[in-house]
Amino acid sequence: MMKKTLKGFIEFIQSQGVIGLAIGVVMGTSVTKLVTSLVTNIINPVIGLFLGKIGDLNKMYLQIGSAQILFGSFISSLIDFLIIALVVYFSVKFFKLDRLEKKSDKK
Repeated sequence: MMKKTLKGFIEFIQSQGVIGLAIGVVMGTSVTKLVTSLVTNIINPVIGLFLGKIGDLNKMYLQIGSAQILFGSFISSLIDFLIIALVVYFSVKFFKLDRLEKKSDKK
């Protein structure tokens, strides 16, 4: 029973590309951390200098009554997203992943 279950599990991993998916998740997390650091530590301070004398884009906000609209934080998140989207797009094109054939069902 245990041997059959283990064999089925190994076949599932091989047929579904689970290892590739796991590697993709790990790499995606690493790229996200790297891009976040780039945006937070390099891009945001430069943009903050151009938009005001604050020096850090995340700290920019608009005060309306007692509410603070944190537009700097939103812009920072938008830059993060755009850079990550570009990295994913060019990675897919570079590795030609958009041309991979779908795995055929084995029955």
